Amino acid sequence: MQFADTAEPGRQGPPPRTVMHRYEDPLSLIWRAAAAELGWQVARSAEVYASWDGRGTLTLSEPAGLDADDSLGQLIFHEMCHALVEGEAALALPDFGLENIDDRHLVREHATHRLQATLADRVGLRRFFAVTTDWRPYYEALGPDPMADLDDPATPLARAGLARADAEPWAGPLRRALERTAALARLVRPLCAPDHLWALDAEPGPC
Repeated sequence: MQFADTAEPGRQGPPPRTVMHRYEDPLSLIWRAAAAELGWQVARSAEVYASWDGRGTLTLSEPAGLDADDSLGQLIFHEMCHALVEGEAALALPDFGLENIDDRHLVREHATHRLQATLADRVGLRRFFAVTTDWRPYYEALGPDPMADLDDPATPLARAGLARADAEPWAGPLRRALERTAALARLVRPLCAPDHLWALDAEPGPC
């Protein structure tokens, strides 16, 4: 039985409890750690959805600004894929030199999707890490090998990003974060309802 933290009128209750620890979502811990390994700071704000300042800080929306199928881990992973597609020099630019007020950089967004799907496939989590923006139909239409469609101008950009992802300093943090996420998924998947992200099949390939 758990008693409420109130006392009867006129009766002295226990002293206020000192909170010594705090809880954080395990997936957030995994991807915050990967970001920290790369020297990134992760901040939260109600003023943005996702923004890179060009000086090492990635600011992501507060939970209230996210959809039910968003997660901090997915957002960090997606922004890492943007950085990989754009290359080392883009880390010094706000938002990696990208903007989304029109379609001029849409091919680079598509390249990020191809890279994200390829990396997630390595641990069977393509559907779990699916993008949650208006461009999701492109992600969902990717074939078994997201790097195979050479008619798409996004593919060479994605391949260049993959080469960077497989080299240090990126390779270790990404591999560890993806493997830890997959291990967490294996633990919680049997406990989840079918509409939970964690319930998605751990199989490589298209959504």
